[in-house]
Amino acid sequence: MRVHVTLRLGILAMVASTTTAQNDLAERAQQIHAEAFVMDTHTDTTTKFEDPEWDFAERHKEGHVDLPRLREGGYKAVFWAIYMGKTPGDGKAVKTALKRIDSVHEMIRRFPEDLMLATTAAHIRAAAAQNKIACLMGVEGGHIIEDELAVLRMYHKLGVRYMTLTHSFNTNWADSSGTDLPVEPEHNGLSDFGKEVVVEMNRLGMMVDVSHVADSTFWDALEVSQAPLLASHSSCRALADHPRNMSDKMIRAMAKRGGVIQINFYTGYIDPEKISLAVKLRPKIAEIRKKYADDPKKGAQERRRLYRETFSKETPASVVVDHIEHVIKIAGPGHVGLGADWDGVSQVPAGLEDCSKVIYITEEMLERGHDDATIKMVLGGNMLRLMEEVEETAASMR
Repeated sequence: MRVHVTLRLGILAMVASTTTAQNDLAERAQQIHAEAFVMDTHTDTTTKFEDPEWDFAERHKEGHVDLPRLREGGYKAVFWAIYMGKTPGDGKAVKTALKRIDSVHEMIRRFPEDLMLATTAAHIRAAAAQNKIACLMGVEGGHIIEDELAVLRMYHKLGVRYMTLTHSFNTNWADSSGTDLPVEPEHNGLSDFGKEVVVEMNRLGMMVDVSHVADSTFWDALEVSQAPLLASHSSCRALADHPRNMSDKMIRAMAKRGGVIQINFYTGYIDPEKISLAVKLRPKIAEIRKKYADDPKKGAQERRRLYRETFSKETPASVVVDHIEHVIKIAGPGHVGLGADWDGVSQVPAGLEDCSKVIYITEEMLERGHDDATIKMVLGGNMLRLMEEVEETAASMR
């Protein structure tokens, strides 16, 4: 009888010890998270801002982002994506971008107690000091400047602080990696005008974003840019072989110049099994693109529906941390962060269902033995450093 009692007491002690350790880790994670400049560099919620029926202040059951969930996630800063699909030109892309940029400004105006426009690293720090979420903008796709440096300069004046050189298709001056379907190269990287765009971005202090670009475009941008590069929402090709992801060689080269890769949460980019499934879907994707060639919004909805139905098996959130750790291993802790692609993708990992759950990253990194300083760099410190270096480069070119 005494043996059984002793054994039972031992088990209870072990359970109590485990619970205490878990509570201690959770408390430490909360403290680190609160002290960090938690930041996401690519959020596609922006189109919802233009919908008068959608309330940013409401905690929604669908989607990934709204004000209550940003607060729950402890965010200090968000880059809102200024995006639209391929447009016919003649000012349509510019007009759409201006409406989207205005919607961000209007959102900030409507929530002055919670939001603040930010265009520099110093602004992000100032917003945090006032318990406000810093709102920044990034243009997603060089097609949105419609081949005009003047338009690029105007976007900068309106607060845009990065531009992705391409989206899922080539521009008139840069080659894309593609997303769901391969893209044939047209320029073998950047054209002469594309190189002018990069130099002008350096001069303005606008980060050169190499997510979505072809490998040849990446190498041209790295050679031309005087400032460190940003990959605002990409992941690691060594772990998940997708052309949207970056090879180890690319990550190391970018890091050597001070650049940062922000890890994308989309399961179709970070989970090898789902990448394989997506390849098998290519004929159906091609059919959808052809069928809805005149209705790209409907086409995008149909593609997302197809991916949701196909990607029925959940990807664990730990995969995101695997990608973070891979960058730390090959390039050091100062060159990786978070670019979830919230509200821009059809599926995110289980455990990171929306922006309120991002503390999982902090907890998992602690569990894996990373120190406080490394975790804070990943959560946002690396982006602050990158922004400051880009700002310094711009100052030196004036």
